[in-house]
Amino acid sequence: MQASTEQLLKAIEQLPQSELEAFVAEVLKLRAQRQVPHLSTAEADILAKINQRIPQGLQQRFEQLVMKRQQLTITEAELAELIQITDRIEAFNVERIQALAELAQLRDQSLTEVMQSLGIQPPACV
Repeated sequence: MQASTEQLLKAIEQLPQSELEAFVAEVLKLRAQRQVPHLSTAEADILAKINQRIPQGLQQRFEQLVMKRQQLTITEAELAELIQITDRIEAFNVERIQALAELAQLRDQSLTEVMQSLGIQPPACV
């Protein structure tokens, strides 16, 4: 079945957020496989994990709460929410770092070499 890009986008718009995130991960995996066709399935799966991003809504809420904290207008409930979101983001980043380490091991390279080859900069605070 052939579907136009517009038809696909309309169908994707209907997906619940969790299914949309899973779909995006699969699309990123497919893109990685097409861009570098010699990638193994394992390498493509790892790259898909590395390329995943924090959901936009979660990132936006995090930024809102950080701003409120900086302005000293954050409530106790919002501070608790900020801590919870921070924990989720940290766990997400741990998974990305683990995937980077896995890719480094698979390629028999250092973590620094893999990050450089992917154009990933370490955080400034490290």
